[in-house]
Amino acid sequence: MSYHSGFTAVTDDGSGSSAPVRLPPPTYQYSARDLGVVIDSRLTMADYIMSVCRSAYYHLRQIRHTVQSLTPDGSKTLVQAFISGRMDYCNSLLYGMTDSLFLRLQSVQNAAARLITRTSRREHITHVLRELHWLPVRRCVDFKLATFMYKTLHGRVPRYLSGDCQLISDASR
Repeated sequence: MSYHSGFTAVTDDGSGSSAPVRLPPPTYQYSARDLGVVIDSRLTMADYIMSVCRSAYYHLRQIRHTVQSLTPDGSKTLVQAFISGRMDYCNSLLYGMTDSLFLRLQSVQNAAARLITRTSRREHITHVLRELHWLPVRRCVDFKLATFMYKTLHGRVPRYLSGDCQLISDASR
């Protein structure tokens, strides 16, 4: 049996004698990871975006040499498997995030597009993204939420997801 008294713990080993033990100061975590998503204490998602960017850039560096020996379609498939999947996972949580955080993710997408198409950094990226049929990151988040709401309002998602969703015009009735 033990109980805490400030920074000192008093323990009873069962023999009837108790001895105070000095405990280290408590440590606090400012972020938590659940299902691969890092949520910080201020809900800015900055830690999660840093984690996604770090992982994506690592994989881009690892597959850079492999992509050079593949066809454009093969390299697109490889990059989408490693990079796009990481960027799309739980991205609906990013709705309403700051522009600076979206720019970090956009730079990863731009680097992936440049790797696939072998485009230099000095060339504009907009036409490259269009050629690949990729939406900018912020638009991907908007599209995912719009699709989810459409499915919710038309009964194409389970009840536990649609239970609290209703049209604003229906809410006033």
